[in-house]
Amino acid sequence: MLAHGTEIIEYLPQRPPVVMIDKLIFSNDEKTISGLFIDEKNIFTVNGFFSESGLVENIAQTAAAGVGYICNIENRKVPVGFIASIRDLKIFHLPAIGTEITTETAVTNQIMGISIVKGSVYQGDLLMAECEMRIFAKPD
Repeated sequence: MLAHGTEIIEYLPQRPPVVMIDKLIFSNDEKTISGLFIDEKNIFTVNGFFSESGLVENIAQTAAAGVGYICNIENRKVPVGFIASIRDLKIFHLPAIGTEITTETAVTNQIMGISIVKGSVYQGDLLMAECEMRIFAKPD
């Protein structure tokens, strides 16, 4: 594990209560894996489940944490990113409060400041959600 709990904030531009990962499990230039325990106080929980919006934000923050981790190692400022678009979003299941999800993101392409990222959310071996995101990084 690379980071957990409040250490995650070093790698993200988001701040509580909008932080949607609590473990950075793995990260390199191509792939990042995060974890999140779904707490009942999470702002994206609705009727006992982590919402669709929460899943999308979790994917985006997993990608952001990967970039932030690399920037931290290289002594560079963590950039602020914006979701430019979401394609092929599929929500198969919503995770319940009191469960944990693992999210994987993979950078499939980068062009002109935009990263194309494939994201997948799992609960154990069960695929909960997936999508492709285009994320624009604000230049320094």
